[in-house]
Amino acid sequence: MTIGRLPITEQLDELRAALSRNELLTEVLARAATLALPDWYLTAGCLVQTVWNVVTDRPPTAGIRDYDLFYFDDTDLGWDAEDEVIRAGRRVFGDLPVEIRNEARVHLWYEDRFGVPCPPYQSSEAAIDSFAMTTCCLGIRLDPGDRWRVYAPHGLADVFNLVVRPNPVLAPREVYETKARRWREQWPELTVLPWPAG
Repeated sequence: MTIGRLPITEQLDELRAALSRNELLTEVLARAATLALPDWYLTAGCLVQTVWNVVTDRPPTAGIRDYDLFYFDDTDLGWDAEDEVIRAGRRVFGDLPVEIRNEARVHLWYEDRFGVPCPPYQSSEAAIDSFAMTTCCLGIRLDPGDRWRVYAPHGLADVFNLVVRPNPVLAPREVYETKARRWREQWPELTVLPWPAG
């Protein structure tokens, strides 16, 4: 696909058309907007995997494990505040597979989970910027009037062209390679680029 050559408005139209084929995703997006979370985005795998499914003629929800909902609230970094939002999300999403995380708190647990320190983020966009794959550096949300806001710091060409590209700004190589291997099993059409040497 030559989406990288299209004007940005047409690229965004192509993205919205592809994502709208996943009715579960659009339902999550609509319900997420009702939570009125600060600096929120539906992000990462659920978005790119929906596009991959559409491009490869699979059912739009195939292989998608969950739907990541980020927000950013640094007014209270305690677990109880985030847990309160997660509980509110359960009431809104019911049995939909939605994972809610306050990106203002990531630096408190990231090193224990991934073995490298994570500086505090200043926004949800900063968190998206640090994903292990540039392809996953993508977020959408509904603004007033049901307008889609898209955050795509690396553009959309790799997403539509089934290219998985490393983003070695934070996540360790093992995180990238493990996810890429799992995704390649689900979507063998993917081109997985190697982690940079050094």
